[in-house]
Amino acid sequence: MDVFALAERAMRMDEESWARHANPWSVWTRAAILPLLVLAIWSRFWIGWWALAPVAVLAVFAMVNPRLFQPPRHPDNWASRAIFGERVYLNRKAVPVPDHHRRAATILTSVTAIGVAILAYGLIRDEATATVAGLIIAEGGKLWFVDRMVWLYADMCETSDEYRHWLVPKPGGRRS
Repeated sequence: MDVFALAERAMRMDEESWARHANPWSVWTRAAILPLLVLAIWSRFWIGWWALAPVAVLAVFAMVNPRLFQPPRHPDNWASRAIFGERVYLNRKAVPVPDHHRRAATILTSVTAIGVAILAYGLIRDEATATVAGLIIAEGGKLWFVDRMVWLYADMCETSDEYRHWLVPKPGGRRS
């Protein structure tokens, strides 16, 4: 089972969505979702069932985030390269990527999943230490994965003109 392809299908990503998601504002606001989600879930102790409102808002935001921002006018930045790397990784069946990148992606995804499991345990059991540790592991694993996608993209640009063209500045649009 390819969890990456499943996520792409669930998000209904197309060329335009990917271009918009490469905007650094999209990347960084998306990175903030997990900590905010933890806070929203934790707020059940203070506001009861009303905690579902911010959880729902964050779930909707996670789905629309890749479409909210204009494509970056200047895509030669860390965040845009990270998204380009994710696209390259998702395309790995058509254009193979080096084994060391595939292994790293699998390991880092596993680290993130372990963090999410610890985080869920902490949230369910009302244990702050497990919650914070899980959040740090999950978010750290995800950010490390994203950074690895920057590296993958740089490596694949050396072999693919198509990938290298994604760095060409786009006319119009807003400065990202």
